[in-house]
Amino acid sequence: MEVSVMTKQDPQELLKQKHEQDEHKRQFTNFSRNVSGHGEMEAGQEFSQDHVTDDQNRMKSVENRRAYPN
Repeated sequence: MEVSVMTKQDPQELLKQKHEQDEHKRQFTNFSRNVSGHGEMEAGQEFSQDHVTDDQNRMKSVENRRAYPN
């Protein structure tokens, strides 16, 4: 894995790098699950293999604000 240090970081480049890292993690997770024979998964992972945590948290926050206004 290549690690670079930049003084000025372009947000689009950072986002691209994050997506590449996320894809690498997903591929590694799939590989390790195949090798291990789908051992016990973390809670909440039994049904969804493609969740996006940031979107889920954001949507839950929106839902909570609508359900419980100040």
